[in-house]
Amino acid sequence: MQIITTERIPVKLWLDDIEDGALAQAKDLANLKFAFKHIAIMPDSHQGYGMPIGGVMATEQVVVPNAVGVDIGCGMTAIKSDIKVEDISQDDLKEIMGEIRKVIPMGFGHHKEKQEWEGFNSAPDIEVIQKQLENAKYQLGTLGGGNHFIEIQKGDDGFVWVMLHSGSRNFGLQTATEYNKLAQKMCEKWSSDVPNKDLCFLPMDSKEGEDYFKAMNYALDFAFANRHLMLLRIMDIIGNQHFEPAGLINIHHNYAAMENHFGKNVLVHRKGATKATEGLIGIIPGSMGSPSYIVEGLDNAESFKSCSHGAGRRMGRGEAIRTLNLEEEQNKMGDIIGKPRDQKHIDEAPGAYKDIDIVMNNQADLVKIKVKLLPMANIKA
Repeated sequence: MQIITTERIPVKLWLDDIEDGALAQAKDLANLKFAFKHIAIMPDSHQGYGMPIGGVMATEQVVVPNAVGVDIGCGMTAIKSDIKVEDISQDDLKEIMGEIRKVIPMGFGHHKEKQEWEGFNSAPDIEVIQKQLENAKYQLGTLGGGNHFIEIQKGDDGFVWVMLHSGSRNFGLQTATEYNKLAQKMCEKWSSDVPNKDLCFLPMDSKEGEDYFKAMNYALDFAFANRHLMLLRIMDIIGNQHFEPAGLINIHHNYAAMENHFGKNVLVHRKGATKATEGLIGIIPGSMGSPSYIVEGLDNAESFKSCSHGAGRRMGRGEAIRTLNLEEEQNKMGDIIGKPRDQKHIDEAPGAYKDIDIVMNNQADLVKIKVKLLPMANIKA
C-alpha cells in the first residue's frame, strides 16, 4: 500500500500503476470537506465519472450519487455444483449456453411477459422508481450489456461453478442520472465548494438525500433479485439436483451503506469495490479469458473493510477496439467457448483488462482466496 499525503486527507492505494485520470479523481475525493479519515483505492482502480472505479469513500452526513455510480447494485452471483470438471464436455457446455440464451435476454433485450417478484409491491413512492416500475417487470431476469456476463467455470476444487455479473438495469441508471443532476443544481444553488462538479452531494437529512437513499436501496434489492432469478433459471437448465441453494453467493459492488469505521458512523460509498468484512464470502471476477476468485474478507480497517470488484480495465472500450488484435485475443482464450467474434466485440477481451493475478497479490491483506475459477464457457452481453 502506498499513501499520498498532499491533500486534505490521505489517499491510500493498493496499486502502483494508477492512471493519471484516476489519481486526479482520487485527490479530488480527498479534498472534499465531508470525506472522512482517508480515501481507499483498490488494486483494480481506473478512471470513472467523478470518482474512480475501485474507489471507497466514507462521508459524514452527505451522499454523493456519482460515488455510487450509474449501475447501482451492479454485482456478482455464483454457485458451486456437484458436477466434477471431468464430467462436463465441450458439447455439454455448448448446449447449456445455447439454452441460457433462450431464457435470459441480453443487451437491451427484455422478457415478453412480466416477471414475478414480491418487491414490485413494495416499491417506494419516489418518482424515478415509479416511472420505471412497469418496464422493470419485463427487465427482471435480464443480463444487460457492457461487461455483464454469464460464465461456466472449473474450480481448483474440482467442481463446476456458475457465475454471473449484472445490475439493476434501468432503475439504477435513471436513479443515478436524475439525482446527480439534482445534486449539481443544489450545490450550484448553495455555491458549494466541490473540486469537481461530478462529486456534487445531497445532505442525508434533506428530502432529496432521503429519496435518493431509498431509491438506491430499492435498486439494490432489484439487482439482487435480478441476478438471483437468472441464476435459478441457469440452475434449472443444468439440473437443480446438482446445486445446494444455501451455497449461493450474491454481492453488490456499486452502493453506499451506513457503517461504523474508526469509531464513527459514516456512509461508505463503494464504487466498483466489494465489502470484505471478516469471514464474508465474496467474488472477484477476472476477464473472459482469465481466472476469477471466490474470496473471504479479512476485515482490513484501512480499506474500510473493502476489496476490489474485479480485474479492472486496462484500457477503454474504444481503445480496445482500435488497438487489440482479434486473433491474439482469441488465442489467449484457448478452448474457452464464447470468444470475441469480430473486432467490434473485442472491447471485453482479456487484453482490455489488468492482470488479475497482480490485482490479487496487491490485496493479499484484504482478502484470502478460497477457490480459483477458470472459464470454460461464457456469454458476454
